[in-house]
Amino acid sequence: MHHVPTHVTAIFTVMLVAMILCLALEEKIHAKKSVIVGVFAVVALFLAAFFALVHPETVAILGHPVRLPVYIPGVDWEVIAIILGSSIFVDVTSKSGLFTWMAIKLTKLSGGDPLRLLIFYGVMTVVFSAVLNNVTAMIIVGTLSGVSLGKLGRMDKLLGFLLIEGLLTNVGGLLTLISSVPNIIVGNAAGISFVTFFITASPYVVVATAATIGLGVRLFDIRPLADDAARVEARGLVAGLDENDGIESRGFFWFGTAMTGFFIAAMASASVMPYIKELGLGYVALAFAAIMLTRYKSTADRFYQAIDWDLLAFFGGLFIVINMMEHALVLELIGDLLKPILALGEVTGPAALMVASAVASSVTDNIPLAAMLAKILGGMNLPPDSPFWWAVIFGANLGGNITPIGSASTLVAVTIIHKYKLSLSFADFVKAAIPFALIQLVLAALYVLFLL
Repeated sequence: MHHVPTHVTAIFTVMLVAMILCLALEEKIHAKKSVIVGVFAVVALFLAAFFALVHPETVAILGHPVRLPVYIPGVDWEVIAIILGSSIFVDVTSKSGLFTWMAIKLTKLSGGDPLRLLIFYGVMTVVFSAVLNNVTAMIIVGTLSGVSLGKLGRMDKLLGFLLIEGLLTNVGGLLTLISSVPNIIVGNAAGISFVTFFITASPYVVVATAATIGLGVRLFDIRPLADDAARVEARGLVAGLDENDGIESRGFFWFGTAMTGFFIAAMASASVMPYIKELGLGYVALAFAAIMLTRYKSTADRFYQAIDWDLLAFFGGLFIVINMMEHALVLELIGDLLKPILALGEVTGPAALMVASAVASSVTDNIPLAAMLAKILGGMNLPPDSPFWWAVIFGANLGGNITPIGSASTLVAVTIIHKYKLSLSFADFVKAAIPFALIQLVLAALYVLFLL
């Protein structure tokens, strides 16, 4: 710990607030996330050097001293590697047609019954959100919902389907360590393993999924088909969907299926596998990405072009800003403000922190919030099973269900809704989503309070 003048901490605090406001108004100021945090990272580094808060570090690599720039140690490269590797792996695997095949198979299995279709699509949304990512899951399931309900002549139910699916993406985002970015950041900081994360989160995800679908059925009046004639007609309509349309090569389809299973297994066992545990989850993600790219070895550059570089650049700049805030003692200041919540103990404290995280995540990007709180909690030497870690994880994910700008997947859901020329304003979304968000948060609070 070093001494920092109060006015310096105040300057960096104003910078942090300004950055969060700019991220919240991203669309209004017509700027990408990477540009916003990049500008603040540049300014924060300069001010940190000007006030002598940081100095280059010298480390020994293979016995040789290497001088590192001040911005290198502040970046969590494990998180960057996990996101990069997982994104490439999912992008290449999706070309096998596996995920589309699964979606259409479930549609046929439902027999075109609206209630069964909603249950199947809801569960599929959760699973896809856990294995892929929230945005990809919403695009696949949302698009298929429009096609299926159009064939069935049930477009009047599309708004309810898309809203429920959008809300379930954030529930599914809680299922595994790599399901969402806040999970990766907080889980990595807390030292929570893939298996521990899944075992801890899955009971809540199952209950919250059932509650969300049940409430959706009631609010949007989604009923099963009334008689045998209607069921026969519906089965005939969905039978026209061909699950093999997206499969270019049967061999690559089975290869992608096998590698998806191996990828999940490797992620789950990485913390106990010899040698691999020393390399981390980032290595596993990058290794599987490299294996999948061998299928397109001569055209791999097209997948590099499809990488969300804006997201990766955003993370790089964000980690630098958060690191400079730590040097300027801004995080210590925020930690002091959180002390009344933490002082409530492990009974009501986590629930209060979860609600605060959810409210904050509903109006601004949940990634800076997760990164900042992970850094603060990490400095308190909390054990990996502390409910405070889970309060941040639940709050950061579920807060995205309160407003359409709370998460990228709900924004995608609204985009698909508008694509079908369905009327839904910002206020309409909040009004429709609040009952779901309240139930999900109450269940999460009870789970954190009594079951963790």
